[in-house]
Amino acid sequence: MSYDNSQVYRTTPARTGKMMIIMLGICIVGGAIFFSMWDYWISEPAPVVAMMAGGDDHGAAAVHTGATIMSTLSFIESSDFRTLAFNALPGEPDNNPTINMAVGDKVVFDVVNDGKSFHSFGVTLDDEGFGGIIPGSEVATASNPLKPGESGSSEFIAGEDGIYYYICTVPGHREQGMVGKIIVGDASVEEEVMEAVPEPEVMEEVAPEPEVMEEVTAPEPVAYDGPISLPDGSGVPGCEATNECYIPYHVTVSAGEEIIWSNDDTAAHTVTSGSPGAPDGLFDSSLFMAGGTFSVTLDESGDYPYFCMVHPWMTGIVTVN
Repeated sequence: MSYDNSQVYRTTPARTGKMMIIMLGICIVGGAIFFSMWDYWISEPAPVVAMMAGGDDHGAAAVHTGATIMSTLSFIESSDFRTLAFNALPGEPDNNPTINMAVGDKVVFDVVNDGKSFHSFGVTLDDEGFGGIIPGSEVATASNPLKPGESGSSEFIAGEDGIYYYICTVPGHREQGMVGKIIVGDASVEEEVMEAVPEPEVMEEVAPEPEVMEEVTAPEPVAYDGPISLPDGSGVPGCEATNECYIPYHVTVSAGEEIIWSNDDTAAHTVTSGSPGAPDGLFDSSLFMAGGTFSVTLDESGDYPYFCMVHPWMTGIVTVN
């Protein structure tokens, strides 16, 4: 007589069910941790990814072997919010100060938002745009910027000669003037060579015709009929000239009626009650990204002006009847 000595392992449906519940719980907890750190995962590519893409740390891994330079920078804005700068407006002393340093030196940036809009900070080699921010040089981000009065600090060590730029990383703010140079080592700013220009002919002065300016009047209020749009391009000054930063600019609603705003622009915006520089605290969307919406219900009759904290030229009005 022969026997089969191989072992057979069995389990019960109850034990199988418990194991499935444990595995499901692990997946849920792991997923919650992963997505709660989503901003961290997308904040910068992993080093191996950067290498595969042909990227360069541009000093992110540089060693501090030289001097430490302290730089205090303040975000400021002109009264009409069209011109942005660090420390002083164009034409004034200390406007966007240039920083000179050697390879191995470290700059410690202390930045403070002395403006009325939202701002964030970083250093880049790119001579335009708001990308290519060097890890470690950031203070806040475009999606989580410094609010008025807030501050932060960061460091930058350059591993090679070159011209770097410190900028506001909120889209559009660099183009409005928030950019300064960091000159490392022997790098120099190329000066434009101007060709000799012949002396202009002396023309008889003719008194110019007086320019007739067309007065832009605020559009008549319209009954609310669906989401108020934050249109494409509203993150750049100009839409205020035609009152089209929020479309419609002025709506009327009944008390208790829900009002919805839709961000149809590529930049992040806010819908904040009050006037630029003077929010009144009645409602505030906080920063919401492209494709996002915000809604509020107002129960008291009256006029409710509002604006965008990031782009204060954007204004609108809701009238509650």
